[in-house]
Amino acid sequence: MSVLLETDRLAVSLSGVPVVHDASLSVREGEIVGIAGESGSGKSITAMSLLNLLPPGASVTGSARFGDVDLMGLDKRGWQRVRGAGISMVFQDPTAALHPMLSIGRQLTEHMRTHLGMDRRAARNRAVELLDQVRIPAPEKALRAYPHQFSGGMRQRAAIAIALACQPRLLIADEPTTALDVTVQAGILALLDRLRAETGLSVLFITHDLGVLSALAARSYVFYAGRVLESGPTNEVLLRPRHPYTAALLDARPHSGGPLNPIPGSPVVPGAAPPGCPFEPRCGFTQPECSTVVPILDSVGDDRHVACPVWGGR
Repeated sequence: MSVLLETDRLAVSLSGVPVVHDASLSVREGEIVGIAGESGSGKSITAMSLLNLLPPGASVTGSARFGDVDLMGLDKRGWQRVRGAGISMVFQDPTAALHPMLSIGRQLTEHMRTHLGMDRRAARNRAVELLDQVRIPAPEKALRAYPHQFSGGMRQRAAIAIALACQPRLLIADEPTTALDVTVQAGILALLDRLRAETGLSVLFITHDLGVLSALAARSYVFYAGRVLESGPTNEVLLRPRHPYTAALLDARPHSGGPLNPIPGSPVVPGAAPPGCPFEPRCGFTQPECSTVVPILDSVGDDRHVACPVWGGR
């Protein structure tokens, strides 16, 4: 499979405060790639930088390519061509993503008519099909509804339908199933995997749920304090973690009948990272160099990369 999206040493600062450091990742055509990590680890900021959706005062360095397009060199017109038809995004908060004054049908059909050149009837038929795919009952009636008339889970499903409307090559999904019950969540994950298989859709899937990650993503990146600490095939990363942070995340998951094992301490605040490894204050396997040297994400074989000289070779 050829590479569809690739970043190299991507770094993001907000009002001069570094929040993402040297993030290098890739998504191949027809592949689902996961990004995992605690809240505040830089997952969403990295994703929004790929669509130029960062707030004023943000600064982005490094490189990011989508196919043969240099995302860092796009002007306003170039972004209009890429967003929606090339790359689309499902945001974590559907209430903020949906326009409260426009019907679901209007929000679904408007950009289909713009990007795909559909007439009103064809766009409406496609909208009904999309709402049915994401399991919204009575889709024709739902087209006339407004976001406030939907439950939180229904709004999220509508947002997913809108993101898929223009048949993007890459879907960035930022915690898209958080507000959904288990049955609907399973249906959405199955839909994304079916679209990957049938249409070649690529997905960059952001989540804190390692169970979802294991069920969906072929490869995964583990973020902490704005850095990639580990990457590789998802099954390998989750079954044989090479970084203490990945192991701690796995150990902190709720276990049936067992005690919770939270990671000690608190996540690093942007701009206040320690001089060495960002996870060093919370890690139980530190060595003297961990407090002074920022570890480099290095290959440990078999498409595995780890930023930990202590655990990395295990």
